Amino acid sequence: MSVVQLIKPEIAGISMEKEKHAARVTPLLEMHAVSKSYGTGSNASLVLSDINLSIAEGEFVAIVGFSGSGKTTLISLLTGLIQPDDGAILFNGRHITGPAPERGVVFQNYSLMPWMTVRQNVALAVDQVFSKESAKDRAARVEKYIAMVNLTPALEKRPAELSGGMRQRVAVARALAMNPKMLLLDEPLSALDALTRANIQDEILNIWSQEKKTVVLITNDVDEGLMMADRIIPLNPGPGATFGPEFRVPLARPRDRGAMNHSEEYKNLRRDITQYLMKVGAEQEVDMSNIISLPTVRPNTASEPVAIQRNEGTLITEASPRSPINLDRFVEFSNISKIYPTPKGPIKVVDGFGLKMRKGEFISIIGHSGCGKSTVLSMMAGLNSISEGAIILDGREIDGAGPDRGIVFQAPSLVPWLTAFGNVALGVDKVYPHASRQERKDITEHFLTRVGLADSMHKMAADLSNGMKQRVGIARAFALSPKLLLLDEPFGMLDSLTRWDLQEVLMEVWAKAQLTAMMVTHDVDEAIMLADRVVMMTNGPNARVGKIMEVNLPRPRSRKALLEHPDYYRLREELLTFLAECGNH
Repeated sequence: MSVVQLIKPEIAGISMEKEKHAARVTPLLEMHAVSKSYGTGSNASLVLSDINLSIAEGEFVAIVGFSGSGKTTLISLLTGLIQPDDGAILFNGRHITGPAPERGVVFQNYSLMPWMTVRQNVALAVDQVFSKESAKDRAARVEKYIAMVNLTPALEKRPAELSGGMRQRVAVARALAMNPKMLLLDEPLSALDALTRANIQDEILNIWSQEKKTVVLITNDVDEGLMMADRIIPLNPGPGATFGPEFRVPLARPRDRGAMNHSEEYKNLRRDITQYLMKVGAEQEVDMSNIISLPTVRPNTASEPVAIQRNEGTLITEASPRSPINLDRFVEFSNISKIYPTPKGPIKVVDGFGLKMRKGEFISIIGHSGCGKSTVLSMMAGLNSISEGAIILDGREIDGAGPDRGIVFQAPSLVPWLTAFGNVALGVDKVYPHASRQERKDITEHFLTRVGLADSMHKMAADLSNGMKQRVGIARAFALSPKLLLLDEPFGMLDSLTRWDLQEVLMEVWAKAQLTAMMVTHDVDEAIMLADRVVMMTNGPNARVGKIMEVNLPRPRSRKALLEHPDYYRLREELLTFLAECGNH
């Protein structure tokens, strides 16, 4: 039985009476057998194939788009920036032939004029669309929509003075001020922290209900779709991407995140959508049967002596004599603080962060934007000085950066003119100078194959997708065989399918390498999925450890088993409650 057949009729469909009524309503937006390719002849690449969609006026539809599935092409077609090769797109019964103010769009990047204030950025659109209105009416319209997204205090500020969440609010206000019949949202919240994301979701929902707009949301987050939409439609990966089955969301409005966590209807629908997406992901899996075995050579960062091969012979570098390491205190943050000078005096961003980690443990750090999560990680990495306290790793105090700590950032920082292989080999050559050329090659190829890049390891970094670049970053970090793996929101800007896939890769390679790992994330489900313990940080300034939650879920973990485990939603609620309480302070 397919995943789609498992969906309960009352969740997957609507009543016959509603279906008859829906058939009588003229759709606001229609896509009929739409296809789109790029290139010509033998070089043509089919991106979208036979796309059919009908959206009624006032509906809120979420499209879950995977990496490389053509979601940017889809939104460009709906805005009228490009035209389909085949099929037709109708808005209000008329063919879409180009952009129009009746379809307001908010992209993932803010596209604001940096030299203009918030007021001027919104007025730019208003003056264009409502040029026949009086200056007073146009000014009132600008201020109305800026107030609607709670930015009145920032009217005269420029984008550089605003946070990422505030800049995205400006983009939403600008789109709304054009008074569109339909609002097109292209992953507008994907780069934001959990609290900011939730706040803007609530604002968009309030505007949607007040203004009676029709909304199409492209998102990479199933929970965002469940929180906001009437329907969720997957856009399955291409080439020749097509829509999967739609999932109706019958949850009563207004929706409360805490209450939804207790709703069986929500849990069942969330499970069904996730299972469908996982089924799609399984069909995209890469063959791992030809993984090269790792050579037995040890890195020069290991505690044990390492043989160094020189032209004049073999030298042995002895590890410094020291006391046996306490494996329960392999990593120790001893009341560390970070203080930054400001014109108004010093600010203590992190205040007395204390934590002990066992060797082989996986820790997730979670908290709102500005709570110092990344500051703690950067101090451990040796990239940021410690103002107070000390960090001990494997019995030695951290006093700078080093290859004994592998780091994966949100943006993987690859050398663009090197291949994926070349980027990983840079690190391998650094920590295995005593290994033979073939051994270093085997190490590099092993980890690139392990993260699913066997067929792409010789592509230039500049030609890789964001998901592939992040895979290279993970392969490079593991190839260093570090004592501690540090991950700073490595999957934050990736779509659901890529994120889930890389989480699985991360867990598999982490378990086999028996590494100790620390990960900063704003994703509650990611924190639970990966960690042995979740460290919750209070809001900054003066951020510190607020609470530590043990995650006693069996390993190895799978997403399917996690969603069905009796403790999963209890753990989820504990994290959501802590974050909500911090957000209200």
